[in-house]
Amino acid sequence: MVWVCLRLLVLLLLVLCGLHRAQAQAQLLPGSCSFEAGTCGYTSDPGYGRWSINEEGHLITVDRALMQDPEQAVLISPVLDQQDWSCVRLVYQITGRSSLQLHLRPHHDNFDYMLWTANRSSDSWLIASVDLANTTTPYQILLEGRPEPGPGNSVAIFEIHIVPGYCIECNFEEHHLCGYSNSWNPNVNWYVGGNLATETNLLENHSTNSQRGHYMYVDSVYAKHFQEVAKLTSPMTTVPMAGCLSFYYDRDQERGNIFSVFTRDKLGHFEEIWRPDVYATMDWTLVSVDIKAPHPVEVVFEAAFNSARGGYVAIDDISFSPEFCHTDTEPNFDPSIANCDFEDGLCLYYQERGEGKVWSRVTVKPNAYRIGDHTTGTGCFLLANTRFTSQAGYMGRLHGPFLPGNHKYCLRFYYLLHGFRTVDNALAVYIYDENNVAQEKVWSLVDTSKGVWHEVEITYMKPMTSKVVFVSICKNFWECGLVAIDDITVNLGDCQMTSGSLPGQCNFESGFCGYIQDEEDKADWLRVRGHTPTSYTGPRGDHTTGVGYFIYIEASLMRPGHKARLLTSDLRGSSSPQCLIFYYHMYGTGSGILSVLLHHGRLERDTLLWRRRGEQSVSWMRAMVDYHCNDRHQIVFEAIRGPSLRSDIAVDDVYFKKGPCEDPGDAAPYSGFSEYFNEIEK
Repeated sequence: MVWVCLRLLVLLLLVLCGLHRAQAQAQLLPGSCSFEAGTCGYTSDPGYGRWSINEEGHLITVDRALMQDPEQAVLISPVLDQQDWSCVRLVYQITGRSSLQLHLRPHHDNFDYMLWTANRSSDSWLIASVDLANTTTPYQILLEGRPEPGPGNSVAIFEIHIVPGYCIECNFEEHHLCGYSNSWNPNVNWYVGGNLATETNLLENHSTNSQRGHYMYVDSVYAKHFQEVAKLTSPMTTVPMAGCLSFYYDRDQERGNIFSVFTRDKLGHFEEIWRPDVYATMDWTLVSVDIKAPHPVEVVFEAAFNSARGGYVAIDDISFSPEFCHTDTEPNFDPSIANCDFEDGLCLYYQERGEGKVWSRVTVKPNAYRIGDHTTGTGCFLLANTRFTSQAGYMGRLHGPFLPGNHKYCLRFYYLLHGFRTVDNALAVYIYDENNVAQEKVWSLVDTSKGVWHEVEITYMKPMTSKVVFVSICKNFWECGLVAIDDITVNLGDCQMTSGSLPGQCNFESGFCGYIQDEEDKADWLRVRGHTPTSYTGPRGDHTTGVGYFIYIEASLMRPGHKARLLTSDLRGSSSPQCLIFYYHMYGTGSGILSVLLHHGRLERDTLLWRRRGEQSVSWMRAMVDYHCNDRHQIVFEAIRGPSLRSDIAVDDVYFKKGPCEDPGDAAPYSGFSEYFNEIEK
């Protein structure tokens, strides 16, 4: 009878294990693949190298030794139409000098969006967790393996699991622990608990209320030093998230332990989001805490022990909801209320009444002598100490809107100087509180080049409601020149976290962005920074920051009529209209022709999309070009040298977006000849 009961118990355990496995399998969404019986609809892009199923094991690989010319191999998923939030869990291995990237390819979009990348070589399988935000647009997942030239360089993928929900969610029932990782410490570490096979079963699993489930725990029994710390870290989020993080914990403290939960961003900055109010719990206790993560973060569960009698800490069933768990949590705040390009007025900025109108909103017509605005080259900006200022000296304060406290902000703006003999007090930025009291001077102008728009980035955080104030002071009117500001933007987070570029954007700071020089023309586009060598032609600095890189043709290296063509990398094509935006600089009495063409492989001749001829302005000018192409194509920037050496043509800050263009403001060409060369309009 005992043997029968034991046999039934074993059968019951097997059924329960099988049921659990079936339930786990049922949770897998389309696009998942273990590569046991094929590639599950994944295919290699024929334009690159080939991924191959390994005959000895169930995995798919790309090996440099088996590749020809291509530098990478791209594995493309079937078209997926999953509208709810999901998580890709990727088990992979990188050998030698190689890298692996995961991209998202939205349907009818010109570009792929990189969500995750890794290049760390490992002797074992690693797991990556990548969030896929909810969307109504069908998409594909792309896995791009890049083994570098040389023996022993390869990338392998063991399985791809796509599960519903968020990547930071975990009940610790799977062997991969949802990508959570323990920071190794010789004495105290997080371990898996709750399995019948383990000797250490501190408590029952919360999910099943039995010892068959799993949880994570850390015990102080081996702690040897004061403040021994164990850290359990979630996968890094890959998309912005805000909502309620919930988990269960159990804690026993004999002689002291500290349990805290933090977020850690890519810069290594920690922020504590929760700490328990009690030293010990009688059972599993539910915790709900609101988090806001506009940029990638990890959630870190940290336990610190003072001795071997510090007890234990256990956690289980981590979940996330996009709804805040506490009604008093401030809703997501949009700091863009502090953005202003001054095209339609002062936005929410204002001047103090008693100081007069020191800051004036002005515009400069395209000309060969005075720089126009930063936004378009022909728009509006703010100028202090204009010719209309009558006082001998002045102080001008420009106040921005109030922003909530306890947020880290990234303030960006551009400034321009004309004619200053000294820059002391020419421009400074302060943070004021609600009582109009200056709390901190966060930036002030140092000596810099004149006649170029320069970018400024400032990261700041205040506990109270505050605002940004731009201050310009001139004690002696004759010592001061003109100071201008334009394109103020405010974003949440550190400026180092918010400066990334999107697919289709190129500011030439890191190279040519995959653009291709046409080998059949007479010259090449050059990538430089600073001013070009020939006087009275070319820009004094780039458009992006004022001190960065741009591309241009050097007229002194060409003959009149010679052309230089630069082609973008292949664009996939889209059924919807596209908007190409870029900035160009055509200054010089001998300026030639700049054209934008659409290159389609099936057509003998390129299609003209946009053209400018002759000198346009001493400013960087914005161009916005609408076009539509369903098939694979390239955009061509073609510059033709004019009749004289003063014929440099430059391009910067190229980017694409879904069209049509909102404001194609430079539809009419401008010859560059005007009787209003130096006119400022108020």
